[in-house]
Amino acid sequence: MSNTASLKKEYAERIAPALMKQFNYSSPMQIPVLKKIVINQGLGIATADKKIIDVAINEISAITGQKAVATLSRKDVANFKLRKKMPIGVMVTLRRDKMYEFLERLVRVALPRIRDFKGIESKLDGHGNYSLGIQEQIIFPEINIDTIDRILGMNITFVTSAQTDEEGYALLKEFGLPFKNEKK
Repeated sequence: MSNTASLKKEYAERIAPALMKQFNYSSPMQIPVLKKIVINQGLGIATADKKIIDVAINEISAITGQKAVATLSRKDVANFKLRKKMPIGVMVTLRRDKMYEFLERLVRVALPRIRDFKGIESKLDGHGNYSLGIQEQIIFPEINIDTIDRILGMNITFVTSAQTDEEGYALLKEFGLPFKNEKK
């Protein structure tokens, strides 16, 4: 829990004042904050094997420290052998302390473990939010490589209160996300 306090403290003491100065906000309430982190894993292959969903739920829960839930299909698609309300993915939404803990582990431990890592793309969605695709779940130290039977990727979305991409980029950069050295 001390890590969480340090990242929250760092936001309050260093990041928020830096953003206030950089963007000339008139009120501290205008400073963008990280609202939540959503981790999503689409598992279309789970239509053939139901155990894949259980394995994915256990993996994502181990990585995030919070119980993941299965996402269900919304309609029937005959070509994909898909029925309505079949589990086809796993997701978890992190807020507050667990969000900061996960962010710290992602930036300090997991991302540097990616082979030939040169930084992440710096393209935000137009509203100050950022999505990151990870190809292998084995970059997280919580995953035991010996027990893995299938390499699965995941999407990680950082939802901020920033109004523009520039503000969102500055916030995430201050939190330590290793963006490539390109400037928009």
